Amino acid sequence: MTLKNPTTLDQLFEAAIPGFSPEEQRAGLVLLGELAKGEPVTAAQFAEALGAPVGEAEAVLNASALRPFVYAGKDGRVVGFFGLSTTRTHHRLLINGRTLWAWCAEDSLFLPELPGETAHVESRDPEGGQLVRLAISPARCEVEDPLDVTVSMLRLDTADFTSATRVIPTACHYIFFFASRASGERWVAKHPGKWLLSLDEAFALAKRQNARLFAWGLERRRANAA
Repeated sequence: MTLKNPTTLDQLFEAAIPGFSPEEQRAGLVLLGELAKGEPVTAAQFAEALGAPVGEAEAVLNASALRPFVYAGKDGRVVGFFGLSTTRTHHRLLINGRTLWAWCAEDSLFLPELPGETAHVESRDPEGGQLVRLAISPARCEVEDPLDVTVSMLRLDTADFTSATRVIPTACHYIFFFASRASGERWVAKHPGKWLLSLDEAFALAKRQNARLFAWGLERRRANAA
């Protein structure tokens, strides 16, 4: 089915991710910018980009509101954060010629605005296997192929947001792009509690969540660029 009341979904996002302080917003955008270079990020690299001592950068990674969205590899380097990954997933992103990945379809829609770059997205419909191609700028969906893409969604209060290793299997693994509404409806019929959003609805949700979680950081970046 199609969600009839987007406000309810916004409220579920807000309950799952209450918000970040201005300092956390800045740190999160810096970390995404470092990951967007295409390689895992060390604490020292993050600290240099943040302009802070290594101990302070480590505290951000390990003891701030950002912590549940930090995915570290066995060597301690950050391989993913807030949906952006340097390791392979179902959703491929090409940003400035660099191959990256997103944890879920919805991440592919909100991530381009955060580092401020256009992402070329490739993802396979998990029902029919058809390739979905999108070009997502910070402001809009610029390319949609095929032309009837839909996005699956779940109740976020059924997911576990305590860590990246829990949010990926309990939430991200149910949020996909579908090449057509018919394909999405077949998949939803096999997965109770899931529903479909149009691509426009999903992108609008992504923009609202960025505005809620990163408004201060995005406005500060725009002011610095002016």
